[in-house]
Amino acid sequence: MYLNPIVKKDVKTQARSMKICWGVFVYELILALVFFLAINIIQSTSRYSTSNIYSAMVWLYPVLAVTQLIILGLVVPVRTASSISGEKERQTFDIMMTTSMSPFSIIAGKVMTAVVQGMFFVVASMPVMALSFIIGGMSWAYLFWFLGIALLVSFFSASIGILCSSLCKKSISAVIMSYAFYLLFFLGTVLPTVLYEVVKSNLEYTLGTLPRFYEVYGDNFYLPLLLNPAVYLAEFFARIMVGESLVNHLVDHPSMSWQSQTSQVRGPIVLVTSGYWWLIFATLLFAGISFLFLWIASRRIDPIRGRRSKGSRR
Repeated sequence: MYLNPIVKKDVKTQARSMKICWGVFVYELILALVFFLAINIIQSTSRYSTSNIYSAMVWLYPVLAVTQLIILGLVVPVRTASSISGEKERQTFDIMMTTSMSPFSIIAGKVMTAVVQGMFFVVASMPVMALSFIIGGMSWAYLFWFLGIALLVSFFSASIGILCSSLCKKSISAVIMSYAFYLLFFLGTVLPTVLYEVVKSNLEYTLGTLPRFYEVYGDNFYLPLLLNPAVYLAEFFARIMVGESLVNHLVDHPSMSWQSQTSQVRGPIVLVTSGYWWLIFATLLFAGISFLFLWIASRRIDPIRGRRSKGSRR
């Protein structure tokens, strides 16, 4: 079976280092602190008696899962942000580019290494996560769902870091740019919705009603939230824990009779807010954007493309 040489080399090198052991120790220590804090909160706020307190253990699942996803989202882009720029700082980038590997294989190897390391931490936390399934009685299928979400978060975060690493010459600049990209996805996708709500409130206050454009297409301003990781995770855990959709509560749908008459012109928001379609579309978008970032990064480090661009300038 073919294994990317960069992944093989980096995983072997880091497996022999004590850094991976200390990393797992710190990771598990954070989860242990969150676990005991969550237990104390559950005991103090639970509506159940002391003998049935185990029924509330299901809430350990979203608490521990969100904690791990936050750690992955913060740590993984830092590792990939220093992958290409670090090679340039150590003056080993030109040597790496003389190998028979294509630029995309190099980028994919760096990203796969970060994803493997991130998933190694997640797998190491499974004994703690299993408490909410064994004691709380949750379905084991949700555990595999979480692993899939963790894989997506690691891949998306790693793609952001590798893109910034290919754009910057210094690792510190790449790390700062990576977190700037995070702000773009977390805050930039919320701005259209906020502006829509402000304009909608002003029109309702001044005119007493909304123009037909807002009534028909207004809810489509919520579509940028498909690229918001916070909304994605909130929708995922809301459907699992309470069986309801957060997005459906955000979008104010009109009456069913009016919706059935105009759904053909209301745009895609009707489709993506029904059932699990929001999660499916968002997952495909995050995966597509991740591959796009990898392609751009491979184009940036391609030496042949660099020579062509310099030749065209002359």
